[in-house]
Amino acid sequence: MTTGTAAPSPKGELSIRTLAMPADTNPSGDIFGGWLMSQMDMAAYLAGRLRARGRVVTVAVDKTELLLPVFVGDELSCYTEIAHVGRSSMAVRVEAWVRRRDGGDQVKVTEGNFTLVAVGEDRRPRPLPPDQG
Repeated sequence: MTTGTAAPSPKGELSIRTLAMPADTNPSGDIFGGWLMSQMDMAAYLAGRLRARGRVVTVAVDKTELLLPVFVGDELSCYTEIAHVGRSSMAVRVEAWVRRRDGGDQVKVTEGNFTLVAVGEDRRPRPLPPDQG
């Protein structure tokens, strides 16, 4: 008997997919939270760069929740969506999902909000171009 509710699925667009490797672990064999945050930051950067049509930098990360561990051999996928756009900055929501090495459905392991600023060649903030969406 089904309950009529669908399994949760990622929100946003796939921005990055990678594999958790042994080199990404701490001495206890668990994947470092910092490695996971780095992957999420790269995903936010890729989404932000497309929206800004140029260089962006991360200036803040907040509301990050590490929901479940990531293990060696897990396939990590980061999904992004632009949550807010200001004059030169934007908020990018990132969800990290894994497919365990034994297969099966993806599960959400982490989510967070990244604030990025568009910068020019002089590394100073520049206005974001109009959305072409």
